[in-house]
Amino acid sequence: MAGFVTVLCVLLGLANLPFVSSRFLGVFSVRGSKQGRLLTAEVLVCFVLSLGVAILVERFVEGVSYRQGWEFYTVLACLFVVLGFPGFVRRFFWTVPT
Repeated sequence: MAGFVTVLCVLLGLANLPFVSSRFLGVFSVRGSKQGRLLTAEVLVCFVLSLGVAILVERFVEGVSYRQGWEFYTVLACLFVVLGFPGFVRRFFWTVPT
């Protein structure tokens, strides 16, 4: 159970990071604003990082990393998109009343 909660928290953080931070991966400064290709690249990098964390947690919790089929990657991608939706809404649809 602790492994599942860890993966869920990492997914939530990494899925929202591109939309919450104005820096690339929250570390590197970016000239101008993040849009288009840079934002897409950051989302893909965060997805790959979350995939690596999910596999590492599985290895440490289960003791062995099982071979994954396409279902694992599809479910993880869908979960990543759903968990990243609040950050997407905050960045593109949230308006501050003046």
